Amino acid sequence: MGYSVVQKIIKSHLISGKIKAGSEIGLRIDQTLTQDATGTMAYLQLEAMEIDRVKTELSVAYIDHNTLQSGFENADDHRYIQTVAKKHGVRFSRPGNGICHQVHLERFGVPGKTLIGSDSHTPTAGGIGMLGMGAGGLDVAVAMGGGAYYITMPRVIKINLVGRLSDYVGAKDVILEVLRMLGVKGGVGAVIEYSGDGVKTLSVPQRATITNMGAELGATSSIFPSDEATFTFLRAQGREEDYTELSADPDAVYDAEYTIDLSALKPLAACPHSPDNVKSVGELAGMKIDQVCIGSCTNSSLSDMLTVAAMLKGKTVHPDVSLSISPGSKQVYTMLAECGALTDLISAGARILECACGPCIGMGFSPKSAGVSLRTFNRNFLARSGTADASVYLVSPETAAASAIAGVFTDPTSLGVAPTVELPERFIINDNLIELPVTAEEAANITVERGPNIKPIPKGKSPAENLDCELILKVGDNITTDHIMPAGAKILPYRSNVPKLSEFCFTVCDKDFPERAMARGGGVILGGHNYGQGSSREHAALVPLYLGVKAVIAKSFARIHVANLINFGIIPMTLANEDDYEKIREGDNIKIEGFREAVASEDKAYLTVNGEKIELILNFSSRQREILLAGGTLNYTKTKG
Repeated sequence: MGYSVVQKIIKSHLISGKIKAGSEIGLRIDQTLTQDATGTMAYLQLEAMEIDRVKTELSVAYIDHNTLQSGFENADDHRYIQTVAKKHGVRFSRPGNGICHQVHLERFGVPGKTLIGSDSHTPTAGGIGMLGMGAGGLDVAVAMGGGAYYITMPRVIKINLVGRLSDYVGAKDVILEVLRMLGVKGGVGAVIEYSGDGVKTLSVPQRATITNMGAELGATSSIFPSDEATFTFLRAQGREEDYTELSADPDAVYDAEYTIDLSALKPLAACPHSPDNVKSVGELAGMKIDQVCIGSCTNSSLSDMLTVAAMLKGKTVHPDVSLSISPGSKQVYTMLAECGALTDLISAGARILECACGPCIGMGFSPKSAGVSLRTFNRNFLARSGTADASVYLVSPETAAASAIAGVFTDPTSLGVAPTVELPERFIINDNLIELPVTAEEAANITVERGPNIKPIPKGKSPAENLDCELILKVGDNITTDHIMPAGAKILPYRSNVPKLSEFCFTVCDKDFPERAMARGGGVILGGHNYGQGSSREHAALVPLYLGVKAVIAKSFARIHVANLINFGIIPMTLANEDDYEKIREGDNIKIEGFREAVASEDKAYLTVNGEKIELILNFSSRQREILLAGGTLNYTKTKG
């Protein structure tokens, strides 16, 4: 039996375990990336592990999330990351150089290599044939220190692409179709692998758009083969030597297969408040809109920007619409200026933002109250935009541009023949905003600068012999990390200050939760399906830990979040019978006799509540049990020397 693309990469990087779906495997990691909303904590953890120099082939620290400097906090974190990166052997991408995934694709991604990043959209690298996976900052710190990255060996889902995209139908419409087909839980425990003749018609930036939003499927990663289109992209970046051809064996076996006819696709939109709430743009046509935002790590490539510029050339944005454009990198921004496309964007009335995540992470450009915002982003979770009652729709750059001009939801295919956009054979290369680290000898002279907003990392504790506490919160299905630990310009500056951050924990669901959790001395949380979906932010585990949360019970968990809970010593358990969810109420007393022993060696534990005995599943590897008994990965790492 042959191997798929992802299985080939895993096989060549396997440190422990077997290529058998469902088993735990340890992988050697070639590259890592961090961004500033998660990076401060990751480097604090690297320091706590007393690791002098990173041991990966390449590690890069990006500044792209917390770039709105309305106080000292973000600037202090940037200086900390800059100095700690220089000291420990990490390249530093300065503010203004661009969004981590766009820059990494342009300058560092290598087919056949492994990459983990403290950002859930790290699978963007799959567009270049690289196995990119989102992870918590602590897992990234361990990998930088030379440790393996542990995951459950994923299933592999093949999506066969046939045909060719029609005019005004974009790569964003492809992944929205996949989301409509599979849903936000459809990729859990799997890697999505794209195949078929249709793949040859897609450029690397188009492929990267598709793999980027694979995160919204709950997938471990998404990946394309490395082929002539990959070589063309790498040659344009002056990196021909990084090219390796990589494709699935003809007799590769997949766990599931689907087919999408690209030529049959129409423009699509994800409606509020979930990326899988997909309708055709035709169904929404005529709806008045207030705002359009074009950019993010999903749709900020040069090809996306040139397409939008060509559509806006000679036109004016509707007077009732505010249009923002965020180029994905300094390279993209520079080339837009060089070819005159930037002039077309500005003349049309677009407001050009810096090369950063910006509105996607709630960092400015929030919609008006009850506003309708069309965004080329990857998430439209409730209140993520910064406006709690806004309606956010996820669309392609083509749909965004057409709608910005018309002032209403507009199907771009109604515009006739699309303008021709040609990419240059060679891109402008200037890496002057990427700082190299100093040598190991020079590192002794580097002082790591820490601002007053940077607070110590909370430490987990070994589980008690018996669990006896209150259920302090009950929530429903598809609770995201934005529910648990909100983003936005007001909150993100405190990412390195867990005590302050705790004031916002779960306030999207229950404004009184932080105060109640502190008053009760912590307790247990109950969730529904897909608990913790969305971002890789480990703060969604760190902050509950600080508030005294000892365990989370759910119907099911998102992959990265359950790993983060384990990393910080919070026990994740699933209900053996989902109907038991209705038997447990917020405020109930929760008891588990022999709790520590169950964590140590049992597959099941029994919860006593309201006279009922409820069975819980403890699905841990032996390594994860040791971590939980130690009170988290930091404690575990120290005990292992």
